[in-house]
Amino acid sequence: MNWIILFVAGLLEVVWAYSMKRSEGFTVVTPSVVTVVAMVASGVLLSFAMRSLPLGTAYTVWTGIGAVGSFVVGLFILGEPASATRIAAATLIVAGILMMKLASA
Repeated sequence: MNWIILFVAGLLEVVWAYSMKRSEGFTVVTPSVVTVVAMVASGVLLSFAMRSLPLGTAYTVWTGIGAVGSFVVGLFILGEPASATRIAAATLIVAGILMMKLASA
């Protein structure tokens, strides 16, 4: 169950990153509110997951999901460039997340 909670916390990190981008420096109300709510919810869920998961594993997986998820949102929703180097970097992050998960089994 803690892995599911951690995954949801990571997805909420993607939500707040995207909504922060849309908030235009916290000048647009709705995405600004979404950013703050998603940040708090993500942090709370991360803290729940850390009750039984090691700090290093939980934090690495959480930030990795947020980083790769934000990268994917940037590619497909914001039209950011998809260079081979950026894709390779995201692939390495995913590999690191999987290794941390396997190391915690």
